[in-house]
Amino acid sequence: MTTDREIARRRLHAQLLAAPVEDAEQVVRTLLAVQAENPSQSAWAVAARTASPRQDDLGGALASGRVLRTHVLRPTWHYVHADDAAWLLELTAPRVLPVVDQQLRPIADRLPALAAAVDETLGEASDRTRAELATALADRGHELTGQQLMLLLARLELHALVCSGAPRDGEHTYARFADRVPEPRRLDRDEALAELAQRYFASHGPATERDLAYWATLTLTDVRRGLATASASLASFEHDGRTFWHAPGEDPGPASPPAHLLQLLDEMYRGYQDSRWVLDADGLVSRGRETAMGMALVDGQLVAGMKRSVGATAVTFDVRPHRTLAASERDAIEEAAARYAAFLGLAPVVVEG
Repeated sequence: MTTDREIARRRLHAQLLAAPVEDAEQVVRTLLAVQAENPSQSAWAVAARTASPRQDDLGGALASGRVLRTHVLRPTWHYVHADDAAWLLELTAPRVLPVVDQQLRPIADRLPALAAAVDETLGEASDRTRAELATALADRGHELTGQQLMLLLARLELHALVCSGAPRDGEHTYARFADRVPEPRRLDRDEALAELAQRYFASHGPATERDLAYWATLTLTDVRRGLATASASLASFEHDGRTFWHAPGEDPGPASPPAHLLQLLDEMYRGYQDSRWVLDADGLVSRGRETAMGMALVDGQLVAGMKRSVGATAVTFDVRPHRTLAASERDAIEEAAARYAAFLGLAPVVVEG
């Protein structure tokens, strides 16, 4: 009989945490999209899935335009491969845009002129920071609050008019989508739904159709429409009254490395809603309001909350166990901290609170 623990462990492999790949570009292409609201911590979310984590890996992919950081799937930033950006936006943006447009209602009549001004500004010089765009728009007579500019740019991203440019000193910049993705890959709606279903369940499975509906802001009808085609290349099983879909293959067994220190926005947590709590088979964690803390996972189970504090020479991981940890679990967390710290070029310090 399949258990929650086995599902969580299989996800570590599907999501590359227990089966790391060569580089950041391959991580993003495999997972299809990786939530990227916090650039610093999401950089580790990608790097943790590579065999040799390097800070310049994701940065290089973003600078070249092979990977984009843009609004897609949900009303937040994601890393997405340039080959997948256009069809994913066409498929998912229509259900996300109303959320953004509702907040832009006070300036709705100005949106066409503002879009034209942003396009003109980025056409003159690409890779502009948000502050630089604010100044350029003000020079053209378009004064906006910081919140309005943020929402405007998200709207233009969802319309595939702008996207991330090359980062500058670690800061996000904007460029015209057409300049970064000159030959966008297009799929018709049925093709897109099928590809979305196949690639989500292959990279996030085992997972349920409701998990995918949440992840991609789609209706269950659309998810089932995609599954009708994609199911031929997937496998499934019944557990806890639900159908779980995944890539074909046997249970890969124990995870290696066994422990991971991750942000709460990591795909291992945020990539699901319906079956998220297979991460907590013993029911140790409150199902109420989320905290801003990260996670310490051992063998796919959420054994502790984690807060990361970056200093000049060291990074401190404040680990707050949900239960008494075994010595082997503490050792695994220490090893995870060492990997994370090495990526940052700092010394690791683990404090158990």
